[in-house]
Amino acid sequence: MERLAGLRPRRTLLDTARAMLRRGLPTSARLPVGAAARGAVVLALPLLVGLWTGWVVPCVIAAVGALWGVSQDGADAYPARARRIIGMGLAATAGILAGEAALRGGQPGAVTLCLVVAAFTAGLISLRGPLASVAGLHLLLGAVIGSGIPVPGPWWHAPLALLSGVGLVLVLSTLPWLWRRHHVERDAVRAVYAAAARALAAAGTPAAQEARRALTDALDRAHDLVARHLDPRGGLAAGPGRGGQDRLVRAFHHAVRLGEAVTTVLWEGRAVPPAVARTPHTMAALLLPGRGAITSSAATDTDADTATGTTGTAAAIGTTGATDATGADAGPDSAGRRALAAMLVAAERSGGDEPAPRLPTVARTGRAAHLRYALLLALCVLAAQLCALALPGPRGYWLPMTVAFVYKPDVGPVFGRALNRCAGTVAGVAAIGGVSLLTDSTYAFVAAVVVFGAVMAVGVQRHYALATTGLTAVVFVLLDVLGGDHRDLYGPRVLDTALAAAIVLVVHLVLWPGSAADAADAKTEAALAAAFRYRELAHGARPDERHALRRTAYRRLAEARRSAADARREPARPGRPRRDWERAISRAERVCDTVTAHSLAAHSGAAHPGTGRPVTSGHARGTSMHPIRCGGTI
Repeated sequence: MERLAGLRPRRTLLDTARAMLRRGLPTSARLPVGAAARGAVVLALPLLVGLWTGWVVPCVIAAVGALWGVSQDGADAYPARARRIIGMGLAATAGILAGEAALRGGQPGAVTLCLVVAAFTAGLISLRGPLASVAGLHLLLGAVIGSGIPVPGPWWHAPLALLSGVGLVLVLSTLPWLWRRHHVERDAVRAVYAAAARALAAAGTPAAQEARRALTDALDRAHDLVARHLDPRGGLAAGPGRGGQDRLVRAFHHAVRLGEAVTTVLWEGRAVPPAVARTPHTMAALLLPGRGAITSSAATDTDADTATGTTGTAAAIGTTGATDATGADAGPDSAGRRALAAMLVAAERSGGDEPAPRLPTVARTGRAAHLRYALLLALCVLAAQLCALALPGPRGYWLPMTVAFVYKPDVGPVFGRALNRCAGTVAGVAAIGGVSLLTDSTYAFVAAVVVFGAVMAVGVQRHYALATTGLTAVVFVLLDVLGGDHRDLYGPRVLDTALAAAIVLVVHLVLWPGSAADAADAKTEAALAAAFRYRELAHGARPDERHALRRTAYRRLAEARRSAADARREPARPGRPRRDWERAISRAERVCDTVTAHSLAAHSGAAHPGTGRPVTSGHARGTSMHPIRCGGTI
């Protein structure tokens, strides 16, 4: 029996802060140029229309709608993106109607009551899934803006203006769907083949396990995007574009099987020749030809393989005692390499269309957690609103708005969001302050919105502090367009952000200090249970059932590892040692790797997978592993 509550070096608050500021920094991946361009256009256009027509206030509200739309303009499939933006717009409209009604009513305390009720409602629905989380956040934001910014004219002007800004983002974000219908899904499936090639290149090295985890992440993302095409009820109707869908689904089927073969090769623990490592590239070129095809340093050899046929290459990959290009021995017989060779031939013949596994069900948060979060969010908003009313100077909507943005435990560590919110606000105030020192022209500020809108759009996909920087600068430009000199608010807004973040942290860490650790416990338990089920049932399962069991186990383990990382980014409670989730997860991953290798070998007719280490009875069904218990053992 092993204890999850192993002794680990305690992270200091400074260590946690440094980790949170580094988290999500841009990598070598492509910058989201399209999203940046859309952010620049949709934020600047309403302001220009308002300045040219004189409808300044409605156009500023439209820019607010566009601002929130940019925050939901992701890199996922176009239908999912459209559903998220539409849901956000409808929720924000309901919030702004409620806030406007409270403000126009003129009753003392009506605005405060409206904000508290909106916060409680948002908290009740936010933990029910990604779409509900977005809707809950913007329901509260709409109530904050509706009760904080008076809009002259009929009551329907503000909701209509907000929806127009959201609609502009929706049109520009989803318009490419008309001519790039499966572009996002194809790129995600291609990324699986690229990750598989990198994993094969890492075989036999200390980087193999990390490469296998990267392959799992790529498969998870591709599965999320392709899932609607795997269900006949969610697929596209027959007609134009169906051929592209069929090729996409076939390529994903092969990617699922490729994950099993690559995992087996990595488990075998030997380096493979370059021809073997190029196998995923060759398969991708066969299954997903055309623009956007995978390129690599070995792409020239891949093109040659595709042009001359893959049968000879497949034979070399799966042959016993084969040698690589330098004449070095490529090792003994390998179940993983035989599977790669078979899949290469199947890809050329467009075969291997086994039923793809369904996505595992999403673990739901309990009702007690929903109610607790709703009460704590309402308490934070009430405290922020009372501070805004008690403190001197125009505080308005900034304090409750910051609370709404920061207190989102379902999207990451609360401490990290608070820290990045403060850092981004300081950077945004400094940036817009620099612009105001150079000019006081309204059109110059609109030009600055083009830059800050692009920065925000990039930050939405890369780093929360960067997104906050752009958002803060844009908000100050909106205030300036409404009229008046708001430079004297730069300092108070930074202090308001820090105060709102402090309110959230105090309430969260005092009244719900174990939320992240409890989530890590629950996800680790679910992951170990999925791994245990995979180990018990894989031996006699059909190929499609085996793939479903394997994908569920690895997906759950990846989710548990991310949840454990999030929990470690939260400040630890004094006197409560943290459990060693990573140790349990790593052990379960090793068991799953072993089960995968032996299952593949059994289904290919081999006695056992080829490996440089001894094979014992504990490598398969005899491996000792039990789900996590309340006491923290496995």
